[in-house]
Amino acid sequence: MSQSSDNRGLIDDFGRRVRYLRISVTDRCDFRCVYCMSEKMTFLPRQQVLTIEEMANVASAFVSLGVEKLRITGGEPLVRQGIGTLIPMLGELKSRGLKELAMTTNGSQLVRHARALREGGVDRLNVSLDSLDAQRFRRLTRTGELSKVIAGIDAAQAAGFDRIKLNAVIMRGRNEDEVLRLVEFARERELDISFIEEMPLGNVSDHGRDETYCSSDEVQRIIEQRHVLTPSTESTLGPSRYFRMSDAKSRIGFISPHSHNFCASCNRVRVTAEGRLLLCLGNEHSLDLRAILRRYPGDMARLEREIIASMRLKPYQHHFTTDGDVQIVRFMNMTGG
Repeated sequence: MSQSSDNRGLIDDFGRRVRYLRISVTDRCDFRCVYCMSEKMTFLPRQQVLTIEEMANVASAFVSLGVEKLRITGGEPLVRQGIGTLIPMLGELKSRGLKELAMTTNGSQLVRHARALREGGVDRLNVSLDSLDAQRFRRLTRTGELSKVIAGIDAAQAAGFDRIKLNAVIMRGRNEDEVLRLVEFARERELDISFIEEMPLGNVSDHGRDETYCSSDEVQRIIEQRHVLTPSTESTLGPSRYFRMSDAKSRIGFISPHSHNFCASCNRVRVTAEGRLLLCLGNEHSLDLRAILRRYPGDMARLEREIIASMRLKPYQHHFTTDGDVQIVRFMNMTGG
């Protein structure tokens, strides 16, 4: 089956066409960010994680069905054994209709991998950066070194990545006082930056999410104390609402799952490292792709049929709350960042 033989494509029951796949290559990470996972995590056994070949087949099936953007996530994707083999395999999908191959990373391994990623076909990088204070960065990530991440950003720019975006999760009482500093860092280096509202995925022990919730509107007001933000119609197929500044190349984005619910235009699905096709970030509706891949190895037509049929499981919206209640027990590292 191919896109041409299925004119319906990946369209859900609400008329939304899925054009964007986020695929997690591992639930493991060398950081333990306080909003993403527990300090003491139990990770998936290797046999439960999709193989490199299985991930490549999943990506191939989605591209055949009209997906135009593919983002590699984790955990931290660059700690996945075999990632250097997978990236060129995904890069080859551009000859079949894939328009953009991207990756979200914590940046810790970019000094070693940036050039190979660029040569392998990765077009865009998102780098998580929640603080520019080394001690605070360590507290938020529990294990991370800020200097390695900044060196990784430098290495990525040197490797030819010209549209790097920073992702900053803003939490009241933790790092909202760094919003302007992060904006200036992005402006100086001609990076884009998106500010993200914390998502209630998994029971974190470090803090109460009702106490740390900081809305995108609050962050925008902080930025507008110094810079005039002009709304932009630009889109990267993701959930960011972008703004421009007249005196800088950087774009300011806001990802607002609480305050500006983006479900009505959702064009995304996710595949977890263990092969669950999640039709919504904030719901448990899913399809077990691993079972299909292993029961019917090499049967791409069946895989595509099952993916098409799963679109009826995609709900209209998630129902995140800001009162500290956790609707989804899986952590963000298990979902794919």
